[in-house]
Amino acid sequence: MTHLPPPPADLLRDAALFLDFDGTLVELQDHPDAVAVDARLGGLIDRLSAALDGRVAIISGRPVAGIRALFGDPHFAISGSHGLEVAWPDGRHDRAERPAALDRIVVQMKAFATATNGVLVEEKPLGAALHYRAVPAAEGAARDLATGLAADAGLHLQTGKMMIEVRVAGADKGTALNALMQAPLFAGRTPVFLGDDDTDEPAMIAARDLGGAGVLIGAPRATAATWRLDGVAQTLSWLEAATESLGQ
Repeated sequence: MTHLPPPPADLLRDAALFLDFDGTLVELQDHPDAVAVDARLGGLIDRLSAALDGRVAIISGRPVAGIRALFGDPHFAISGSHGLEVAWPDGRHDRAERPAALDRIVVQMKAFATATNGVLVEEKPLGAALHYRAVPAAEGAARDLATGLAADAGLHLQTGKMMIEVRVAGADKGTALNALMQAPLFAGRTPVFLGDDDTDEPAMIAARDLGGAGVLIGAPRATAATWRLDGVAQTLSWLEAATESLGQ
């Protein structure tokens, strides 16, 4: 379906809530470091976590450490690097092994970025990404480079909004959601996932297959989601209304 209604305010009753970050909770920026978590968003996540007895997690392509830093060492679960690492509220941190090939890949990506004004390299514990939002004309060259690097190293090629990433294989946001749902904190609840990008579709499918639903953030498109919100501003307003509904 491409034309979907907005989610009802009471959707989160008895739910486990899983949230993408960039493009869902904060507006996309030309550089990942330009993003900040303001008082409104930080307070909202705290209230949601309290209302849902802790059943809130962020599932992001960003590394866990990056999400932690933005929220000031929060106490909710975080799945980072597209499901390749998970930080649990009790302090445990599960993470895949970093391949040595990523060091070489970062060097080659940085050389490309130096030669292509406006392209940025994002280094991650388990991957490296080229961002070309500021120079869309570089998309073809960036994709060609990343495709070759991934093939040479036997790593996964991850596409996204105005970016392309080479990362460790074996996980995605769907496997992340499934892993979190097996934890006692989330088990037996109805999963609801909010996300905006193609990388979020595996989590939409996972939530649906577990009896829950996905909420697409952004313009209508083909998706496994059941509901849709227009953008970040509408998402924050809906989450605030849903939090109030949980208290009634």
